[in-house]
Amino acid sequence: MQRSILALVGAIGTLSVVADVMAQVPAGFPSRPVRMIVGFAPGGTNDIIARLIGQKLSEDLGRPIVVENRGGANTAIASELFARTAAADGYTIMQVAPGHATNPAMLNLKFDPIKDFQFITVAAESQNLLVFHPTFPPRSVKELIALSKQRPGEINYGSSGIGTTVHLSAELFQYMTGVKWVHIPYKGAGPAMPEFFAGTFMLYFGNVPSVIQHHRSGKLRGIAVTGSKRSAAVPDMPTVAESGVPGYEVTTWYGFALPAKTPRPILDFWHGQIVKTINTPDIQQKLLNQGADPVANTPEQATAHVEREIAKWTKVIRGAGIKVQ
Repeated sequence: MQRSILALVGAIGTLSVVADVMAQVPAGFPSRPVRMIVGFAPGGTNDIIARLIGQKLSEDLGRPIVVENRGGANTAIASELFARTAAADGYTIMQVAPGHATNPAMLNLKFDPIKDFQFITVAAESQNLLVFHPTFPPRSVKELIALSKQRPGEINYGSSGIGTTVHLSAELFQYMTGVKWVHIPYKGAGPAMPEFFAGTFMLYFGNVPSVIQHHRSGKLRGIAVTGSKRSAAVPDMPTVAESGVPGYEVTTWYGFALPAKTPRPILDFWHGQIVKTINTPDIQQKLLNQGADPVANTPEQATAHVEREIAKWTKVIRGAGIKVQ
């Protein structure tokens, strides 16, 4: 009986908080289409996840969520546009990605990556998969390190661009192990793959959704994943950390933010809607199919995550001497 009363009191308290938030959100909000800015070209994992969540939000709210792709400079172009022009009224949402945390150490940004944003949530995370060309001799992370130390500066690795997690996964590996490779950057994963198959470079830290099919088909040989735990997409694949580089971790994350000075009730409104969307079984399964694990944390947790990522990658980028070419 006492537990029932306490549960009822808790439920009433929760409802009163929700009612208080809704009372402070403009009536009928959103009453017009909402922009969702994505800092990548259409078709990539970030774009797919943004459209997946945006479509469900649109269905639930009865208002269009219009995805606007503004690719370039590893999301910096989109972020500057958002920080400088988006009104703090809840009608413009920005998808934030790892570039938001790596750009401060590489670019002269005209916005503050923390102060100019109110982070709603980290929607999901995924990781990268270290894959080798089939002719590359090593069969494990330890064998890769041994061969790399025997042939410093002779082994080529590819990336989907400077500052991407594909690039920085390799840089962090070199930083932590002391090996030296040669970087061959491309303008996206699409142009990189044919060169990889042709043997232009021998290894690649590809996002799991973009390379897993090539590993399964035998065109590439997967060795290890970059996260702190094994990926549900390839559960038999060890992590880099457990394969010989303790403490190594790189994750790709997909978050959402509002402009600075957006009223807290509107931030709470979007947080509730996006978390509700992410927790829908159908959306969760679709995220998992993309190799992404649902997260849906709080605004405070999302902000702390971005701050940690900026600190981590600033140290790595400066330590490795990475510069925009």
